[in-house]
Amino acid sequence: MIGMAYLGDLNDAELMERPHPKCNHINWQVGHLVCSEHQMMSGISADAMPALPEGFAAKYSKETAGSDDPSQFATKDELLGAYRAQRAGTLAVLAASKPDELDEPTGVSYAPTRGAMLRMQADHWLMHCGQWVIVRRNHGKPVVI
Repeated sequence: MIGMAYLGDLNDAELMERPHPKCNHINWQVGHLVCSEHQMMSGISADAMPALPEGFAAKYSKETAGSDDPSQFATKDELLGAYRAQRAGTLAVLAASKPDELDEPTGVSYAPTRGAMLRMQADHWLMHCGQWVIVRRNHGKPVVI
């Protein structure tokens, strides 16, 4: 909800802006979030997640984080389409999880149980969303939350 509210009225050019010179631009951050969700959810339910679009993960690797060339990244519509597909997969994993499965260990320190890994999907987005407000304010966008 919060992430989509902050992204809602930003255009492709605004998504290429960095909130600070040492931060990644919003486009890269959103792509990173989509790739991370795919990877984390595949780790707890290998067959449940839809494939990422062709070449998507390569566009959002650590090696591309420093690029400001919009032609190297997805458009906003492509990003949000990939997000919706991955989130549908995540929600399917959640819906299929039995209560006792939520306590199963993942072996991952930052999300030690299956339930924590599911919750991490929302937490991870929130960790990035605060940066996006800076770009919004720089453009005089309205407060949406």
